[in-house]
Amino acid sequence: MTEITIRDEFIKLGQAMKLAGLVDSGVEAKDVITEGQVKVNGEVDTRRGRKLYPGDVFIFRGKEYTIAARQDRS
Repeated sequence: MTEITIRDEFIKLGQAMKLAGLVDSGVEAKDVITEGQVKVNGEVDTRRGRKLYPGDVFIFRGKEYTIAARQDRS
């Protein structure tokens, strides 16, 4: 499983895919998501604007990616 660390409260699915280097553009993300190629927390989700929070998991091309919150150093 690959971790995608975010600094904000959430990240949209399409943005997470771009951040992970899985797609090159928002258009490409939209295409694979709307075609049903991505599962979020075990279910196909066709919304590229789906908000992902720390602990959420998405699967693309058989590989799992988990969303993690950035740990600030104090």
